[in-house]
Amino acid sequence: MVDVSNLDAATGKPQDRHARHRMVNLGNRLWHTDSSFKQMRGALSMLYAHTVPPSGGETEYGDCRTAYDRLPAATQQQIDSLQAQHSLMHSRATLGFADFTPEEHAALPPSVHPLVSVSRTTGRKAIYVASHASHVLDMPIAEGRLLIADLIEAATKPDLVYRHAWQVGDLVVWDNRCTLHRGMPFDESYPRDLRRVTTSDVTSPR
Repeated sequence: MVDVSNLDAATGKPQDRHARHRMVNLGNRLWHTDSSFKQMRGALSMLYAHTVPPSGGETEYGDCRTAYDRLPAATQQQIDSLQAQHSLMHSRATLGFADFTPEEHAALPPSVHPLVSVSRTTGRKAIYVASHASHVLDMPIAEGRLLIADLIEAATKPDLVYRHAWQVGDLVVWDNRCTLHRGMPFDESYPRDLRRVTTSDVTSPR
């Protein structure tokens, strides 16, 4: 269970712009998949709207299955056997936040997952990368990061993105193994209190 609100736990009011919790959660505005930085990656996420701002703060979702289907056959063949390393610290570092303790680094070591997720139910394939993916194994860092960027772009083309405008009481459920998502900006002088639960994928990462 994760607190993705902008509220200070002690006062219940919107956090200061430099609050540590806010800086960590700011990374949620990057395209990502929940818990890909864990050895047991995220499966389903459920997000409930308790309090929402008057405007902004939507959540966007990208369709990684259709994106994979649209890739050129040569690209599909290239990525089918590749793996990427994922790290929470990497995604936050891209925003300039690196204030993690040695204990936090030890508790969340990098994880490795295939670039392509395969549904055990349907056999359908999906792109599986996002902001937590730091590099592709067995590729030069620069080339791997360009590939990751291209795959994120493929999964977030306008016709593959759904934007959810939150209302109090909304509950949205999605599968992290075949979607990307990100939060949108809003006036942070208003409270935005959403509660998220993410289940773990106890099956094979493929």
